[in-house]
This record gives sequence, C-alpha cells and structure tokens, in this order.
Amino acid sequence: MVDPLGLVVLGILIALLFDFGNGFNDAANSVSTVVATGVLTLPQAVVLAAFANFVAAFVFGVAVANTVGKGILDASVISPVVVIGALAASAFWVFLMTHLGLPISASHSLIGGLIGAGVAAKGISVLNVGGILNVVGFIFLAPFIGLVTAVVFSIIVIWIARKTRPSKANKYFKKLQLVSVFSYSLSHGTNDAQKTMGVISLLLFSAGFLGSEFHVPFWVIILSHLTIALGTLAGGWRVVKTLGMRLTNLKPFQGFCAESAGALTITSASILGIPVSTTHVIAGSIAGVGITKRTTAVRWGIARKILLAWVTTIPSSAAIGATAYFVFSALLGV
Repeated sequence: MVDPLGLVVLGILIALLFDFGNGFNDAANSVSTVVATGVLTLPQAVVLAAFANFVAAFVFGVAVANTVGKGILDASVISPVVVIGALAASAFWVFLMTHLGLPISASHSLIGGLIGAGVAAKGISVLNVGGILNVVGFIFLAPFIGLVTAVVFSIIVIWIARKTRPSKANKYFKKLQLVSVFSYSLSHGTNDAQKTMGVISLLLFSAGFLGSEFHVPFWVIILSHLTIALGTLAGGWRVVKTLGMRLTNLKPFQGFCAESAGALTITSASILGIPVSTTHVIAGSIAGVGITKRTTAVRWGIARKILLAWVTTIPSSAAIGATAYFVFSALLGV
C-alpha cells in the first residue's frame, strides 16, 4: 500500500504539470491577438500575459475552484488515485493538442478526466449531473457569448472612430490593446488557475489533509497561479498561429475588441463560479470581429477543426481518465 502523503505529492506534481500545460496551450488565448496585430512581439506578449496570470491570484476569489472541487464529482467518494488518473489524462490531452497546434479547453479536459476516472472507480452514481451539464452547456454558450460581445464591441468602436483617420485610429488602438490584452490575461489567469486549485484541494480533501470541510488553501492559490504563469511564459507558438493568424486577419482595433469581449465574458463567468473555456471564448471573440468585416473573413475550415477538437475533448479525456485510473490503481496497488 502506498503512503497517502506520497500519493498526494504525486498528484500535486501531476496537477502542476497540467497547470503548466494549461498556460502553455492557453498562451495563445492571451497573446494571439496582440501578436497577430503586431503591437507586441511574441516574447513581449507572453511576459505581459504571464505577469497578469500571476497577479490574478490577488484580484479574484475561488468560486471556480469550488465548482471544480465540489461540482463535478461527489467529493465524499473521491480518492487520491481518482484525482491522479484525471490529472494524468487531462495533462496528456492538453500536451497532445498543443503539439498538434489545436487550441483546446484545458478546463474540459480536466472535467473529462474527472468524469472518466470517477466512473471507473465508483460507477456513474459518483457524477454530479447538474454541475456537469452546466459545464457542457458552456461549451456551446461560451464561444457564442464571446462572438456576440465582440460583434457589439466592434460596432460601437467603429461608430466612435468613424470620423478618425485610419492611421490615427490605428495608433490609438495599438496603445489600447496593451490594456485589453492585460485585462484578458488577468481574466484568463483567474478562471484557468482556479481549476488547478480546485483539483489540488480536492486531492488534499480526499486524503484527509483539509479536515471535514472542503476549502482552498492560500498556498495552493499562489502555487497554481505561479505555475500557469510559467506555462504562459513558455508560450505555444503553434496555437498562437492557429488562433491569431489562421482564423482571421486582425487589425489593432479588432484585437482590442476581441480581447475586451473575452475579458468581460470570462470575468463574469469567474465571478459566477463557472469554469468556462478561455480558448472557446477568445476563439468566438476573434470570429466575432471577423464577422463585422464580412462572414468570409473568417476561415471556417480552421474554425471547424477547432470546433471538432472542442467537441471531442470531454469524451476523449474521459476515456483516457478511466484508463489512467486502472493503470495507476494497478501500479500503486490501491
């Protein structure tokens, strides 16, 4: 039998690997628009985004972390091996999709991993159906909300700047985009880092290290934000290219609108405790600003590939999560 503390340490290490991969893949969410518009170079953009990811630890609460920790599986029947299997599955899926250059939802890969490992361990009764349906619903709602918000932002901005010379407007929006990309990165950091916080806290709770009541320790908050910031700092150029350059062509004012719409959508979801996909939101926002030019400005073939990766993330990571649970159970003898 493996020592419970050893299992927890192993789980935390895998959770941090997932968190790093989350930041690595989602670097595209934070910087693709500002790089594509030429406002910042890739190294400059990822440093700014990484800083904002870490600062988010001191700005928002832990509502999303509580949803991940208590809203997907019945916490009373979770074991460290279930959490480890889920984390291993989600980390594998995130790094695989990053290698393929596809911007996927690290959030949903984690949810899928938890579902697969939980069902493999305890059966379908362990699932919190209401919480899962809430997350699944936002697979479709998040990009739509981002798209609509970006369209509205774009229309307002075009109307305000309608009498301004294009060269002058371009100069203003290059400066404004620094504000919008920081705001977006701040919202990205709080929503995505909280998912790792939630699963680490769930791991600690399942092993009896948090007492009788689930909560998120402060050291977990800091560690999660620091790790996702390092992942963002490492960057993910293939995904940046897919989102920022292949989905549609962006100008500074469009980058500003996409980032502002994404930041507003994700911040609102974070306050409500909804673990949305920041990837879905920014992709929808980018498509939204593309639509304001003309529908053909969006490369729908690329969009379909991204959508396919989104739809398959939860079932694929669930299958991997179930497999990982059986593998770790056999290896660890638990």
